[in-house]
Amino acid sequence: MINKLLSTFSIIFFLFLVSCKENKIIKADKVTSSEIDIENEKKAILETLNNETKAAFQRNYKDWKDKWVHDPDISKTYIDFVDNTFSESIGWNEINQFVKTFIEQHPEPEPIPKLLDKIDVRLYGKGAWVTYEQQDSIRGLKRETRLMEKVNGEWKIAGMQTTIYGFKTDEK
Repeated sequence: MINKLLSTFSIIFFLFLVSCKENKIIKADKVTSSEIDIENEKKAILETLNNETKAAFQRNYKDWKDKWVHDPDISKTYIDFVDNTFSESIGWNEINQFVKTFIEQHPEPEPIPKLLDKIDVRLYGKGAWVTYEQQDSIRGLKRETRLMEKVNGEWKIAGMQTTIYGFKTDEK
């Protein structure tokens, strides 16, 4: 009888301790999330994305590269359904060389797409997962996903995946 009572008491005490620990974790999460000003972070990310787009389309290599994380583990992927093409670059050196070569081979600026005003953002501390759609006057509809990292207080691109769908055609 004493063993059964002692076992029951031990289980209740253990559950009480676990419950207290979980409450502390929840409270800590609430404090952390309330300290992040989500709207300001979203605005800063939007500014980085729009400035990177402007720099790329204006063929401003220096401004373009300032918006990227220079790390060997980042990636950049294009899937173009219209042209049936795919390209993937892994690491800053490869991405940098790809864009540098592209700008050298295509030095004429392109019309800048309508800049973004709406993005979906999921913040993860100093990282963010961003998705959006954009109309490009040359390529049509693009859906993009960007992995962002906050480096020295500034949002930078650490990953990019672009899917190009082209222009809608009216089928009769």
